[in-house]
Amino acid sequence: MQFKEKLPLYLLAEITSILRAENGCAWDREQTSQSLKPYLIEESYELYEAIESGDADHIREELGDLLYQIYAHAQIAMEESRFTIDDVASDISRKLIRRHPHVFGNEEARTSGEVMEQWEKIKKVEKSHRESILDGVPKHLPALLKAYRIQQKASRIGFDWEKIDDVFKKIYEEIDEFKEALEKKDMHNMTEEAGDLLFSIVNVLRFVKINPEEALQKTVNKFITRFRHIEKRTGEMGRAMEDMTLKELDELWDEAKRQ
Repeated sequence: MQFKEKLPLYLLAEITSILRAENGCAWDREQTSQSLKPYLIEESYELYEAIESGDADHIREELGDLLYQIYAHAQIAMEESRFTIDDVASDISRKLIRRHPHVFGNEEARTSGEVMEQWEKIKKVEKSHRESILDGVPKHLPALLKAYRIQQKASRIGFDWEKIDDVFKKIYEEIDEFKEALEKKDMHNMTEEAGDLLFSIVNVLRFVKINPEEALQKTVNKFITRFRHIEKRTGEMGRAMEDMTLKELDELWDEAKRQ
């Protein structure tokens, strides 16, 4: 199939349309916005991993995969006479101009803090139908990230701890309450206190501008790397991990840390 020379974004729109046309791809024609949801999340995480890798070619490829998802959703909406990809681009362009009056207008905002404060005020006017400022936090965010975003939202209107030391005190308090529930073997209360403890830890990280989701992801990846080292070494030794003592495994763990 020959394509006329077009700007890349218009070419992508044409390809997306052809894939869903009568003589296009059977799989693409069957898709709906609902059925494509998992792929949207999957492609977002693949892009996230590519960004972490720092590999420009990988980032470029994954950005393309995510961009196609956006075009696919817009194509479906156009077929249903709801909106087009141009409507999507126009809406976000207007929003960005509207929410950056310090760039495109006469307002002033010299620091990122002032920018965020101004952003929240503009959003509050735009989203006046919302009952709470927390309504803007997506329901399906991973729990750690959701806690982080909710705390950020609350802090921007002054509902926040004054000092990080106060948040640390809250963590110690939550640890004591969790231990008390643990001693009573009260699973319901244990679960509740565990959530409170995690929420408090997220608060400390927010104070020092550490994203808890990213921090935990790095730790998990570090654990995987070290655990695989232990698996490799035990294999080289001709032994099974389950037959080794904890002391022997700890020695291999320390070896992995050194490497």
